[in-house]
Amino acid sequence: MTNVSFVNPSGVAFPKGYTQVVSVEDPLRILYISGQVSINDKGEPVARGDLEAQTRQVYSNLLAILKSQGATFKDIVKLNTYCTEPEKIAVVRRVRDEFVVKESPPASTFIGVTALADPVYLVEIEAVAIL
Repeated sequence: MTNVSFVNPSGVAFPKGYTQVVSVEDPLRILYISGQVSINDKGEPVARGDLEAQTRQVYSNLLAILKSQGATFKDIVKLNTYCTEPEKIAVVRRVRDEFVVKESPPASTFIGVTALADPVYLVEIEAVAIL
């Protein structure tokens, strides 16, 4: 039987209108992690105008979500990155390399966008992990 769980873990802001991670078990466990932006666990935007610091906050949010599910970055199989400053892809990659396993990085897509949900956000990253 397939077991689907909708979880909003501590360590990241409580969302409005979506779930932070959906876990699907049958027989593998698959985590679909909502796009993370540069907000802290209190829901406050951080690092306004600083792509590097925002990206680091996003990956910190992803780490908190993964840990809450007993997962690590080794379990991520897909990352989708949306960025309002696509010409600065090297900045995003540099921060990403601090978190992902460089020897076996996940499949990834990087998409330049004109805007995200709030003009404060410069980057948003969603992930899929398999346990």
